Amino acid sequence: MKLRRFPTAAGLLTVLLMMVGCQSGPRRGDPPMPLAPFVDLDRFMGTWYVHGYTPTPIDREAFNPTETYARGDDGKILTTYRFNAGALDGPEKDYHPTGRVFDPQSNAEWRMTFFGLITAPYLILYVNDDYTQTVIGHPDRTKAWIMTRSPTIEDSTYALLRSELELRNFDLSELQRAEHSER
Repeated sequence: MKLRRFPTAAGLLTVLLMMVGCQSGPRRGDPPMPLAPFVDLDRFMGTWYVHGYTPTPIDREAFNPTETYARGDDGKILTTYRFNAGALDGPEKDYHPTGRVFDPQSNAEWRMTFFGLITAPYLILYVNDDYTQTVIGHPDRTKAWIMTRSPTIEDSTYALLRSELELRNFDLSELQRAEHSER
């Protein structure tokens, strides 16, 4: 008989506190944060490979991370965050937050709900014209994600996307490069 593992109370409390921390707003003195002027949601949907990310307690050592978005019939954005834990061939983990567009004028500001309880801002700071590169951030400027449609990224492209965060005064001290295997 296989027993199902349940998170410990301490583990749930850690995740809850981390996500509540995600709710904070901009730091005092930071200039307004420009977002992508308009996001075509249909073109944004699909799989994105995460190349740079600010780790959270659930993904400290993420390998092969991807975010996949699909529009639900109810207008929600069904999301799958998938990665291998600890190594390129580590156990696969996946999470399924649900997004909703918060600013329908630009479609660049979403709210993501995790575990059905915790809601956090999700800001599309930049998306290129052909929807192959994007940069996502959080209003507190400490959490960010650099993503493309390809499992590989040139150093120059990574630097260019990282500069989108630097232009917006992000604290990049925790930003990590993610490693992808060729699949």
